[in-house]
Amino acid sequence: MKSINLSWRTFILPNIHNEGWRFVGIFAAVTALLAMIWEPLGWLGVILTVWCYYFFRDPERVTPEIDDVVVSPADGTVQMIAKVKAPEELGMGKQEFTRVSIFMSVFNVHVNRSPADGKITKAVYVPGKFLNATLDKASKDNERQLLAMKTKSGKDICFVQIAGLVARRIVCDAAVGQEYKAGERFGMIRFGSRLDVYLPEGVEPQVALGQTMVAGESIIANMTSDKKAINGVIR
Repeated sequence: MKSINLSWRTFILPNIHNEGWRFVGIFAAVTALLAMIWEPLGWLGVILTVWCYYFFRDPERVTPEIDDVVVSPADGTVQMIAKVKAPEELGMGKQEFTRVSIFMSVFNVHVNRSPADGKITKAVYVPGKFLNATLDKASKDNERQLLAMKTKSGKDICFVQIAGLVARRIVCDAAVGQEYKAGERFGMIRFGSRLDVYLPEGVEPQVALGQTMVAGESIIANMTSDKKAINGVIR
């Protein structure tokens, strides 16, 4: 099992995603200008620069070594659970899926991780609006990156990065034919957003509304179990 180094640096000066260095540099440069204009503005800039650094933090995670589980692709809160069709752009037919939506605030880690072991079978980018990601219609109206995966267990799932009200860029490194292990990094979304995971018919989510999720670690479902969570307890 993978272990994590819990040194002081892990908490005080964590690793950050490569996407973050440019923004940290911009924030630092603006801070220097503000300090020259008026010292209190400079201190405000320091606080915002530190926040920017921590926004892009990319901590190590330990993924459960359990076959056929679906783990959370994002840090955040389970905001919706609904029976729906898969996004039509992925061409997955009319079968019903269970969509688990995880909302990421600007204070969450925004690095996204593969929810399962499997191969990417389709990837579709859809331009769109930047509505509040907590709205149900954001799954159809907002800018999003759609990914379909054939899991190691032979089942089809899909997961979707959705830009939010403040988010303005989806970063996705996944491509058709690429294989992932559950918990592997595949991208991120900048500044508040949402991740949807679509579970195939017969696979029940083992999470509850309002539950806090940790990317790559929190289990959403077991592909070989039909047990469901009721008030946070698996029945």
